[in-house]
Amino acid sequence: MALDEVFRALSDPTRREILRLLRSRDMSAGEIADRFSLARSTLSGHFNVLRHAGLIVSERNGTSIVYSLNLGAYEEALAAAFSLLRVGRRGKEKRG
Repeated sequence: MALDEVFRALSDPTRREILRLLRSRDMSAGEIADRFSLARSTLSGHFNVLRHAGLIVSERNGTSIVYSLNLGAYEEALAAAFSLLRVGRRGKEKRG
């Protein structure tokens, strides 16, 4: 997982909403598309960015594509963001 790709993926509110949806359950592309007023080609581009960042995985199921949250990568991305922001560290570090 390249951290730059993850941050790029997370920089867009539509992609963050897709991740929120997939936290609760796997969803087909059509189910996700029903939640947005965007062209399917635009959503496909968002899916590609999320897949490239490793945050979601897809599986063809007949004529549908089902998307799932890649939980390990999602947790790793959150941990990296927290580490970068120094969230959860005790005390304040001196700057010098």
